[in-house]
Amino acid sequence: QLQLVESGGGLVQPGGSLRLSCAASGFTLDSYDIGWFRQAPGKEREGVSCISRSGGSTDYGDSVKGRFTISRDNAKNTVYLQMNSLKPEDTAIYYCAVDPLCSGYPNNSWGQGTQVTVSS
Repeated sequence: QLQLVESGGGLVQPGGSLRLSCAASGFTLDSYDIGWFRQAPGKEREGVSCISRSGGSTDYGDSVKGRFTISRDNAKNTVYLQMNSLKPEDTAIYYCAVDPLCSGYPNNSWGQGTQVTVSS
């Protein structure tokens, strides 16, 4: 089975940090551009970041530039999202997905996601 599993979310105070992981099962990530997306209750899905197959190119949404960093370790079959200086508006369920060409149109294959809650 092809599967992406998100982990690393939790409850954090404003200004805090979290590192999310996206681990692949059943296939290897090194041939795929991978994006992170998030969705808050009552809001549309938002593209957060994307990384190319080799890791040589990255994209970030305007709201997270300078605060989030995407990276990948193909040997571990994992993509990461380091989130610093977190704000309450970052609260959402975070998902990763194959996103060809980092176009913002990911494949419709989603895991359970991981909840990020930023609150004092």
